[in-house]
Amino acid sequence: MSLDGLPEWLPAWCLDQLGAEPVGVLFQVQQVSMVFGLRLADGRDVVVKARADDGRAVSCVEAQARLAERGFPCARPLTPAATAGSLAIHAEEFRPGGEALHGDSPDVAERCAQVFARLMAELPSVTVAPPLPNPPWVRWDHTDAGLWPAMDFLDNRDQSAVPGHVVDAAERARKRLLAATLPCVLGHADFEAQNLRWHGQEVCGRYTTGTAWRGNRRRR
Repeated sequence: MSLDGLPEWLPAWCLDQLGAEPVGVLFQVQQVSMVFGLRLADGRDVVVKARADDGRAVSCVEAQARLAERGFPCARPLTPAATAGSLAIHAEEFRPGGEALHGDSPDVAERCAQVFARLMAELPSVTVAPPLPNPPWVRWDHTDAGLWPAMDFLDNRDQSAVPGHVVDAAERARKRLLAATLPCVLGHADFEAQNLRWHGQEVCGRYTTGTAWRGNRRRR
């Protein structure tokens, strides 16, 4: 892929933080975050992630680094998260390959649950500043008016398209969470099958073109 579509700030950021400019683009994806798979001039393949800076990224990347150091199958951060204008940016290793695990069989559920259980067993010993506020899709403790937190890219859509039973379930879940008195813990709010890759029976890591690993301080 051509370098023409890259943001103007990216080559200089790579040179400053990684010691080399990009000479090729492996992939480029934008959803909640901007994610760039890059080949650098020194031959390294890396992933650079940039997202709106809401104050959470530093702690999230620190937690990801601690997990990677302990052998958890996630991408190892190559830089801490740094603020550049309105963005929080960091780089991490490129972990290509593997396949998504599809289906809803008991075997699939068990395999995913085992990885999630391993993650949650590791996180209590990770100490970082609370990465708040929580991501919008799990921000049950928001102070905005109404049931859902304010999200510009969703608020302008037809809200009547949300089924009534979904709204009812969200209302009951939020009420229960707000009433909980259990301690806050680090967790993961985007643990989906589409964001994991497997080599046979072994998980080989979180897919690098997905949203970054996020440590969320939440009640459970």
